[in-house]
Amino acid sequence: MNGLALHERPASSPSWRIALPHTAAAVPVARALVRDALAELEHGTDCDTAELLTAELVANAVEHTSGSSPIELVVELLPSGCQVEVHDPDPEPPGDLTQPAGAMPDPWQEGGRGLLLIRALSQSCGHRPTGSGKAVWFRLPVVPAQRRPV
Repeated sequence: MNGLALHERPASSPSWRIALPHTAAAVPVARALVRDALAELEHGTDCDTAELLTAELVANAVEHTSGSSPIELVVELLPSGCQVEVHDPDPEPPGDLTQPAGAMPDPWQEGGRGLLLIRALSQSCGHRPTGSGKAVWFRLPVVPAQRRPV
């Protein structure tokens, strides 16, 4: 086969990896890392959306997995955009990440919208098993320069 397969990535993609505590304190740290990673290279991905979706993934990992094992955040900048992964120790896939559950979240309940936001605002999203649990990820595209805020 000539060229790269869709699942292969160039080895030179800048990436960041950090272990986060299995507590709510991980959420603002994860948001800051994503913001700094995108700003460091003046990457053309929507930083606000990346921060919001990262916060949702990290908050879900903290809330829906047990134990005190760290959660790992991986941010990879690609020529076509960015990919953010959150690794946690629970092998169970997230509920309705790739397909809607059918019913809309109850408007009177506090939770239930995180995966909906990830599906709606990301270019693509999914999950995969890892040796120690699972990784849940999303991708955002590069925003063309003429559409970026000044």
